[in-house]
Order: sequence, then structure tokens, then C-alpha cells
Amino acid sequence: MRIHYEELPLPVSKHLADALAELLTKQSLIGDCVTINFRDPNYDAENGGFHPVEIRLEKRDEAWHVCYITDFAYVGIGPYAELVKELDFDFQSGVFQNLFGVFPIEQATELYQIWESNFLYYWFELSVYEVSVSA
Repeated sequence: MRIHYEELPLPVSKHLADALAELLTKQSLIGDCVTINFRDPNYDAENGGFHPVEIRLEKRDEAWHVCYITDFAYVGIGPYAELVKELDFDFQSGVFQNLFGVFPIEQATELYQIWESNFLYYWFELSVYEVSVSA
């Protein structure tokens, strides 16, 4: 199983691509699209925790391509807190979105590298996520 990670507008690492490929290899996939959700079961608006992450992949030309990577966070207080996109790296549209607006994806290069490094650490070193895959 191959995840296309080269020559993207953001520097998706081989480590992330290999980890996603290994995860998908363990699945019985039907179709050409998959959404992977990473959830910290203890994350909530009051106590914090590790942000939920969603990664969408589509199969094209015998390889899986990253469509988007979205990091969600609670915004607001108490019963008014709402889970929203905090960071959205949209590879298909070529844009990066955060709480301040929408920008060309290339402007998020440094932020993406920090985000990915932290995400991989949380996933593998801290094992905070419950992972689900849906087609």
C-alpha cells in the first residue's frame, strides 16, 4: 500500500505516510475513499485534552492521496462550547484554514511541520488516540 507524499505543497513526512499505509493495510477497505479519525476519548471543552484529528485519503493511480488533514478544537465556554476546525490543511483545494481565515496552503509550511511532529508523538509515543477508519 502506497501513500503519495512526495511533491505536495506541504512537507508530509515519510513517517506519517508509512504510518497511514500500515494502518490501512490492517483494514478491509472497500472503495477508493477513506476517512481516518483520531480521537482522545477524554477530550472535552472543560478539561481539554488532545484535539481530534481527521485525515481523508482518496485512491488514484494505484496510490492513496491526502485530500485533507483537519485538527478540531472546542471554542467557547460551558454549554456554549462548540467543536470547530482549528487547523485545516486542504491539499485538494490548495488552502490552509485556521480561526483567523483562509490562506494559500504553502503559507502553512512551518505550522504544518510542527503540527505533524506533535501529532505523531501523541499517536505513537503517548498513544492517546482511539483510531477509526471508515470508507
